[in-house]
Amino acid sequence: MLTIYLCEDEEDIRQVQRECLEKQILIQGYDMEVALCSGRPGEILEAVKAAPGRGIYFLDVELKGEEMDGFALGREIRRLDPRGFIVYVTAYGNLAFETFRYHLEALDYIVKESREKMEEGLSRSLSVITERMRAEQGESREFFSVKVMDVVKHVPINEIMFFEAAPGTHRIALHGLNDWFDFIGSLRELEGQLGKQFLRAHRAYLVNLEQIAELDLKGRELRMKNGERCLFARNMKGALLERM
Repeated sequence: MLTIYLCEDEEDIRQVQRECLEKQILIQGYDMEVALCSGRPGEILEAVKAAPGRGIYFLDVELKGEEMDGFALGREIRRLDPRGFIVYVTAYGNLAFETFRYHLEALDYIVKESREKMEEGLSRSLSVITERMRAEQGESREFFSVKVMDVVKHVPINEIMFFEAAPGTHRIALHGLNDWFDFIGSLRELEGQLGKQFLRAHRAYLVNLEQIAELDLKGRELRMKNGERCLFARNMKGALLERM
C-alpha cells in the first residue's frame, strides 16, 4: 500500500484535497491510504521517519509561518524517500521551474486556479502513479491481485508464504513476507489459479513451495522463510519431498 502525505497551510483547501483523494481511492480501488494531512512540514517529516517506505507527497510551496517552504520540505523528503512521488499543489504557477533547481524530480505541479482544476490534477496524479507502479511491477514480477473491501491489493507472488483457510467460513488469510489480510475465497479456486508453484499441503493450507525453509517430518510442520509455520498432511509428505 502507498501512503499519502499532504502538506497545505490553509485548512479549508487541505480538507478539499483530502476529500478528493479519499474519494478517488474509494472509487478507483487504489491500494493507497491518506495517512496525514498537516500544515506543518515538521509533522510530515516526523511521520515519514516513523514509517519509512515509498510514499506519495502532495505539497504546497508557500507554508506561512513555517521555517521550511514546500521546496525545502521536498528536498528533505527526497533524502528519506528517494523513490517517492512528489506533487506540488500551489497558487504560484510561475515557480514550477524551482523543482528542477532543487533536483526534486516532481511528478506534477498543480496550480490552484480553481477547485475543479485542482481536483482534476489530484485525480490525474493518482492515475499516473498507479500506471507507473503497474509498469514497474510488470517488468520483473508476477502479482496476485484480490479485492479486499473497497481496495484492490497487489501482492508479489514470490512474497506470498501461504494461504490459510479459516475453519467454518469462506474466508482465506494471505500470509505474506510484509503483509497479512483476509478475503472471501476458496483454496480450491486459488490452487487452480496459482499453478505448480503452490501446493495444497493440507486441507487448510496452500503453500508457496519456493518459500519453504524447513520440513519437520516428525511434527508434520513446514517452516517458511519468514519464520511462520503451517501444517502438512501425512499423505503429502512424498509430494513435498519430491517437489522441494
